Amino acid sequence: MAFFPVVFSPMHRQVVLLSAAQALFQTVSVLVMTVGGLAGGLVSSDPRLATAPIAAMFLGTALGTMPASNWMARVGRRTGFLAGAGLGVMGGLIGAAGLYLGSLTILCLGTLLVGVYQGFAQFYRFAASEVANDAFRPRAISLVLAGGIVAALMGPLLGRLGGGLLPAQYAGSFLLLAVVSVLAFAVLLGVKVPQPAASVVGEGRSLRAILAQTPYLVALFGAATGYGVMILAMTATPLAMTHHHHALEDAATVIQLHVLGMFLPSFFTGSLIARFGVLKVMLAGVALLSVHVLTTLTGHGFSNFATALVFLGVGWNFLYVGGTALLTTTYTPAERGRAQAFNDMMIFVTGLAASLGAGLMLRALGWQSLNLVLLPWLALAGVAIVWLAIRRHRKS
Repeated sequence: MAFFPVVFSPMHRQVVLLSAAQALFQTVSVLVMTVGGLAGGLVSSDPRLATAPIAAMFLGTALGTMPASNWMARVGRRTGFLAGAGLGVMGGLIGAAGLYLGSLTILCLGTLLVGVYQGFAQFYRFAASEVANDAFRPRAISLVLAGGIVAALMGPLLGRLGGGLLPAQYAGSFLLLAVVSVLAFAVLLGVKVPQPAASVVGEGRSLRAILAQTPYLVALFGAATGYGVMILAMTATPLAMTHHHHALEDAATVIQLHVLGMFLPSFFTGSLIARFGVLKVMLAGVALLSVHVLTTLTGHGFSNFATALVFLGVGWNFLYVGGTALLTTTYTPAERGRAQAFNDMMIFVTGLAASLGAGLMLRALGWQSLNLVLLPWLALAGVAIVWLAIRRHRKS
């Protein structure tokens, strides 16, 4: 009988709601990743700008993350999350209008607003850490991210379903994006995250002092590495597959498998962190991302793309969830706004550069060489994690 009160405690209910909101937000993000480059190619006169809508999404996130965090510090998580979902609705409608009008600029404006929505939604995982107790915190973070499993199925499916739904190709996909954002708004109405006491808001160490901590820097660099590597390869995949004569349905299936790889491990990543330690899990993430790179060298068939992208997803999960869990140990409640905002802003600046550079690098280098240049970046992340592990061992 004691099981049910634990499962349905307020803490667990909030994590479930945040996980549902994550599933819907991530569906929106994956939908843009699936069709954004293809839609951009339709309305762009320059094939090098095909991935501009995806880059615009990450620009919106990079620009919106810090203001979103500062605003939520004053008005609360719930108000900010609802505003973000509202921007998602607007972004979907404007993106559809851009495709109807054949305007890359308007399409990018729509995905820019979707990116700002993403800037708010990136704090779902931190909100989960704020409603959870110390023992449940790593699992709460990973369970919220596990909501992305729904996105793995729904994002590419809605992108493909909406592709031919209306006369303007992919306009229906962006209208479905707006509908999903409306559903997210409804879910977020039930979210309640405690505010820090008014007496501590604005107190605590400066951002410079927070950044001076080695664990903070390793957490940031690890998560940014995982995100940047993942975005670069994921953005290039649909374009690379169509270049090698794969159908859109095949590319959508590979993206589905990739996103499953990203989020399915979240059911046990928190447990792995609790058992083996966060640094070992992050190091495993670096190793799996390296396996992705090596797998891309085996060929250009469907199975080669699918296998590589699954390794890419699981590697991202270990490095990103691990980096988030490590980051939450480096700041106090009074410092969380600036610590989290700077972390996510830098991650999405990295994502912006990766998404914008994906089309250019694919065109200049080809699929396999594009992935090979990621190995030095991954090696540097691995060295940073090992260095922190050695420092901790010496101190203990």
